[in-house]
Amino acid sequence: MPQKPIELILSRHLAGNLAMPVFLVDAEGTLVFYNEHAEQVLGMRFEETGEMPASEWATEWSPTRDDGTPIPAAELPLTVAVAQGRPAHGVFSIRGPDARQRRIEVTAIPLIRAGHEIVGAAAFFWEKPA
Repeated sequence: MPQKPIELILSRHLAGNLAMPVFLVDAEGTLVFYNEHAEQVLGMRFEETGEMPASEWATEWSPTRDDGTPIPAAELPLTVAVAQGRPAHGVFSIRGPDARQRRIEVTAIPLIRAGHEIVGAAAFFWEKPA
């Protein structure tokens, strides 16, 4: 297994020490980590999911719009941050494996190394009060 970029390693370390939910993906969009605060919102521990391709994590939590329609993976803030190399924001609902629906607000930012190479993205999110 190839070594992860140092920017992603350092971002994982930072995410593990932040007091808010953080979800990290690599340049291919593969989930590489989410912290303990994210586990509470997502309804699943990272040790249970492990690394996961975007095709899986983008549907694992069933993201939906206010009208209940599914959000395509390409429109999720984290996917936009990786694919387009720009920050993205959104508000939508998710349903985790615990079957509880949660409305979340997400801000995703690309992780870029010198030379403007995208090495991944970080999503900072929080559950919105009902």
